[in-house]
Amino acid sequence: MPLKTDILSRRFKLTVAYDGTAYAGWQVQPHHVSVQQVIEETLQGIVGHTVKLHGSGRTDQGVHARGQVAHVDLSCRLSAASVCRALNGRLPPDIRILKAVLARPDFHARRSAKGKEYRYFVWNDAMVLPDKRLYTAHAYRPLDAAAMRAAAAFFVGRHDFASFTANPQREVATTVRTIYAFTVSKKGKEIVLRVSGEGFLYKQVRSMAGFLLRVGEGAEQPEAVKELLMSCAPRKARVPSAPAQGLFLWRVWYGKRKRAGLESQERVLRP
Repeated sequence: MPLKTDILSRRFKLTVAYDGTAYAGWQVQPHHVSVQQVIEETLQGIVGHTVKLHGSGRTDQGVHARGQVAHVDLSCRLSAASVCRALNGRLPPDIRILKAVLARPDFHARRSAKGKEYRYFVWNDAMVLPDKRLYTAHAYRPLDAAAMRAAAAFFVGRHDFASFTANPQREVATTVRTIYAFTVSKKGKEIVLRVSGEGFLYKQVRSMAGFLLRVGEGAEQPEAVKELLMSCAPRKARVPSAPAQGLFLWRVWYGKRKRAGLESQERVLRP
């Protein structure tokens, strides 16, 4: 479908939530259904021209989102609120547009981002409740949340995360990243890992979560995080990827990060 040339093109910023269970991830890929593909096809049916949705980043198969951000250029007379309503009226129930706003022409969902927050949910019990099985990782062995919290603190700061990333099958300029905060909270049988940073490498969050689970089980000491970061060596079996279903892309921010606000929220999460 050609782009409508008689209507001025405008850039829209979308905040997207989705249950990633049924999808092969965010990004369009051959022979598999993705979240990006479903939104693009739905938008095309609304505006009548081909669209390209640009996300703030990729999420893997089975990973969820509460605050994925994307931008798209549309040639239509619809308001941002109308675009949001029209999408939610046609999208499947496991994808929702939380907010749509007009954006500056130079806004880019990925390149303009200042940071992201991910949350990883763990259900720590002999069995996992049916309503939790798709949205938490199941850890049946008792976990030491205090040891996990001590280990998470070593991730904070600017480090080379080569030992905590998988090979993305593409060239990466650097494996150095900055982690702003990493907290571990426990309430009942649920443990929540909450990490924010400037950006993350391929499977970095799941690798960090996987290692914290090993620390929680007593297979590793918290100080081992520092050892692995200093080694700058490629990831090995010692650092497993935690299951996808426990991971949520929680939010992406574009303005100045409000450090005080984050600290306040982190105190609430602590047991």
